[in-house]
Order: sequence, then C-alpha cells, then structure tokens
Amino acid sequence: MVKQVIKITALVGMSSYLCLTTATEMVGEYYEVHTHEVSPPVSVSGTVIPKKEVTLSAQLPGRVELIAGEEGDAFSESTVLVALDDRELLAQRRAAIADWRNAQATLRNAGIQYSREYRSPDSPEKAPGGMGLPHLFDQFVTKPLSDLLSESDDSLDRNANLYRYGTQVEQAQGTLMQAQSRIEQIDAKLRDAESQAPFDGVITKKLVEVGDTVQPGQPLLQFADIEHLQLEVDVPARLVSALKVGKTVTAKLDVLSKRVNVTVARIFPVADRQRHTVKVKLDLSLDTDEQKYISPGQYAQIDIPDIKAAGQQKLLLVPTAAVDQGSSLPSICVAKGNNQYETRLVRLGQTMSSSQVGEINPRFREHEFISILSGLKEGDQIVVTDSSKPTPCVTQH
Repeated sequence: MVKQVIKITALVGMSSYLCLTTATEMVGEYYEVHTHEVSPPVSVSGTVIPKKEVTLSAQLPGRVELIAGEEGDAFSESTVLVALDDRELLAQRRAAIADWRNAQATLRNAGIQYSREYRSPDSPEKAPGGMGLPHLFDQFVTKPLSDLLSESDDSLDRNANLYRYGTQVEQAQGTLMQAQSRIEQIDAKLRDAESQAPFDGVITKKLVEVGDTVQPGQPLLQFADIEHLQLEVDVPARLVSALKVGKTVTAKLDVLSKRVNVTVARIFPVADRQRHTVKVKLDLSLDTDEQKYISPGQYAQIDIPDIKAAGQQKLLLVPTAAVDQGSSLPSICVAKGNNQYETRLVRLGQTMSSSQVGEINPRFREHEFISILSGLKEGDQIVVTDSSKPTPCVTQH
C-alpha cells in the first residue's frame, strides 16, 4: 500500500512538472478582459467588383480580324486583345508616303530655283547666242537706259522674282507638312484599329466575334483586374458619417464561412437623389487560398457602425480565438499567475468585428470578438492561442 502511494505521488509530481513546462512553451498571447461600449452595426448589401475594369470599344469602322482569347483568359499589359481589318489603312499610308516623297522633291526643286535666282538673276532670260554680245548690250545699255528713262526698275523686278521663288519654297514646305501630318493621322488610326490591354487582367465578357462588322463606339469586350477586388455598397446617408477613408469594417461573403476585414477606399461625394444613399468602395484584402473562391459579381454584406443609434451597449468582450467550444460547454483559459491556469465555463453572447469594438490592442485588430454574459470579470487575463494548438488549461488536464 505504501509503495502504491509513493508511485502515485511520484507520477503526480512528474506530471505537474511536465504540465508546467509544456504550458510555458504553449502559452499564446495574454488578453486583458475589458468592457466596451458597442454600437449595434447595420448590415448593408454590397457587391464584389474588380478594382480596375474597362470596356474596350471600337474607334473605327471595320471587320473584327482577331480576338485574343475567351472569357477568363489572362493577358499582360499592352497585349493586343482585339484587332480590326487594317488593309485599307495600310494602302492609304503607302499613298501618303508617296505624297510625302513628292513633296520632298518639290521642296528641293523650289530651293534650288530660289538659290539660282539669288545668285544669278534672270538666268532663263539670258541669251547665250552671238558670243554673249546681245546679253552684254542689254546689261550695259538697254537696262540702264530703261531705268534712267523710268520705263523699268531692274531691282524691283529682281525682288519680285526672289519673292516668287521664295513663295514656291514655302508652298512646298506646307505641302510636305501636310503629307507628314497625313501619315501621322493614318498611324493613329492604325493604333486605334488595335485594342490593347491597359493593365494586367482577364477578359470578363466578349461582346463581338471574329468576322463581325463594328462601328465607332461599339463595345468589343470587357477587361478587368480580378487580382485586386473591392466591395461596392450603397450606404444610407445617415450611416456615412461613421465611415472615413482608411477605416476598417467587416464584411460577410457568401463563399466564405467567416467575416473578413475590409478598408474604406473611396466615399463618393454626392448621394443618390432617388434612394438617398452614398456609394462607397472598400478594398478587399484576402490571402491566396481565400481569394480563389471570390470573383466579381458575388454578394456581400458589410457591417456599418450606427453611431446615431438610440443607445450603446456595454459588453464584456474577448477574442473568439480564446473560446474553446470543443466540449459540451464553451470555456476560456484564465491565467492565475505563476504558470497556473484555470478553465472557466462561460456563457456567450453576440459576435462582432474588431471595427465595432473601438480601442483595442493592435495585436488583436484582426480578430473577431464575442461578448461574455457570465464566467469572466473585467481585468481577467485570458490566453489566446491559435486554433490548431491546445491551451495550457487543456495540457494541465
């Protein structure tokens, strides 16, 4: 009998030592229980939307020659998504290049004619016959005598000829500029014949098929960035004062089993005149495993704090991660000090997001909270652990 008592005592002592050692290793974070004044939130319906979405439309009339892919296909920025038939434009460009070359030749000829007139006036009118004697007679006798008798003005004639050839140079320059502008205009139309991806994204909807004839302004396809999602919600005007850009609230999506935090990204400045609501966009930040189930168009419910509610509730709140609901009754592990822990059975109330709680420890900002109706008091130190790890209280038992 004495030997059995000694064995039991030794086993109890060894288990207590192992319990304290294990509890010390497995303690998570401590959270001090506080009472918070909480405003009941208002759930508002919203929709998941892509952060960036465009509708590519035809800029020119023509026939669709190319569509890069189908709905759901991903493309990088600057990829050609839709191309129209550009054979007529290419023919016009070749004709414009020919006009440009002709204008260049005309400009060179006009420049040479001006230079010749400037250096050698009246060259076409000079008579080379008679060993140059008629020309010499005109230069030294006829023209000076004509100028003297005021029948002609040689300098005025020369200036008029220079002005005429100078005008031809300017006209040739204008023609060349017109030809160059025509080429640039056609190049712009050739660019408009192709619709490129403005950013990395996927085709969300095709509105035409290869072979369709389109007109300017006709939608071709919708393209969106679904890697970065937002929630769009029409918030009643009386609730907008509780929101500001950068504020975090919670939302419930149909495809997820838990609420997620969303951040106010934009509050539109004008309310809808018919519905008296204000459009608000919220950034949705999720990990890769969660985001693969979410797509634009899905339904969501956003919790908006109602700061104008008639009264606020004072609730004793703890992180939901601190509650062990594995047994028949929910319990929480309370730290007593000196590596001692106690399991408390509690009665649970409503669940709410951290955005409704107000001022809390930043380390618990990502947690959901639940109200405690009985079993805890303000100031208790409770243990918050990861759901995959047991609490020290479980280890002690």
